Amino acid sequence: MVFTLIDSTDEMTHLYSEENIINFLFTHLEQYGDEKKDIKKCIDYVVNPNKGGKIIIGTENEKIVGIVILNKTGMDGYIPENILVYIAVDNSQRGKGFGKKLMQKAIESVEGNIALHVEPDNPAKKLYESLGFTNKYLEMRLTK
Repeated sequence: MVFTLIDSTDEMTHLYSEENIINFLFTHLEQYGDEKKDIKKCIDYVVNPNKGGKIIIGTENEKIVGIVILNKTGMDGYIPENILVYIAVDNSQRGKGFGKKLMQKAIESVEGNIALHVEPDNPAKKLYESLGFTNKYLEMRLTK
């Protein structure tokens, strides 16, 4: 797997265009995904020099097989410095270790701790736990 990292200092190329990233995530996140407009907001956050984060694209034979997006939180300590917002592997490529490789690259590419949200029934939860992620809190939300 070949990795390409994109942050606020990089220009997106055709293969790694915002549209391609949005469409890939929208397709392969399946029931755990968000609307395209929300995925776009996450990408815009990464490429904003005042905010930041990383987009990590994993390819095989010049074809995207997985993408991770992390946003910087601007905090540390009680809230981790980074939040892993999206990770998706091409649904035809799952079970080949690409998700683990993407997560390992994500972990090594950022400074500070990482938080992520995962649904209790998401099969990726076992991967996160195997990489050292723990469940510190139960997340609760008020939607207004």
